[in-house]
Order: sequence, then C-alpha cells, then structure tokens
Amino acid sequence: MGTPDASFVGSTFIADQIICSWGSVLQRLFSTFADGWPGAGLLLQRLLVGGAAIYCAISSLTDAPRFAIAVPELLSAAAGALIIAGLWTPATGIIVSAVQAWIAFARPNSALTPIALAVLGLSLAMIGPGAWSIDACLFGRKQITTDL
Repeated sequence: MGTPDASFVGSTFIADQIICSWGSVLQRLFSTFADGWPGAGLLLQRLLVGGAAIYCAISSLTDAPRFAIAVPELLSAAAGALIIAGLWTPATGIIVSAVQAWIAFARPNSALTPIALAVLGLSLAMIGPGAWSIDACLFGRKQITTDL
C-alpha cells in the first residue's frame, strides 16, 4: 500500500473518520470491557466509590447543612450514583475525583476519606467500567447475526 494521494486525505476522509468515531466514543477509550473476575472487581470498586460518595454526602449534609458544603457533596453524590450504575464512567470518575479533591482542600482536618475516594475515582476513570455496567451495554462490542 502506498501513501494516499492528497485528494483522498482531504475533508471527505477526515469527515468520515470523525463521523465513524462519534458512534463509539467510549469504545475507543477502552479496548474491551473487562468481564469475569476483573469485571467483578471493577463492579466492587464502582460500588465502593459510589456508595462511599453517597454516604459521605448524606452524613455531611445531616451534620452541618451549609451551602458551601452542600454543593460539592451533592455533586459527589450524583456522580457516585452514575458510578454505581456504570454510566459515563470516565467522565464521572474524573468528576468524583475533582469534587473529592475540592472537599479535601476545603476540609483539611478530615481529608483522608476524600483523598482515597479521589484516587479510586481517578483509577475508575482510567480503567473503565467493566462488563457489568450501562457503558458496556451502550458502547461495548455488539454481535451482529445475519440470517442467510
């Protein structure tokens, strides 16, 4: 195969590549959605991070319901619910990580749990949701069967 000529590399080829990639943006982030034991481990990690984010938000809001505390905690709880479901895991993992870092800097006396959740949320964003997630159902590999 030689190098393509200039007319082939033009806007039509680039537009086709962009259009093709929009349909499976999340699939391009991860080569596969882990199943088996690794998938179960990712499910447990998602349950831990999402559950802890929701629990911390509920306990923080019942202790001292102030607006400055409520905004990051509610953002963390919403992102935690999406993490549990495995929906938009790369984006929500980054959101959990950023919000937990915000909480850790806002309350340095009790920063251990937010720092741990920030690291776990970032690792979920990097690793992916696993096979038992909504992301895998929406963006995973599909098997197409034809009746011939």
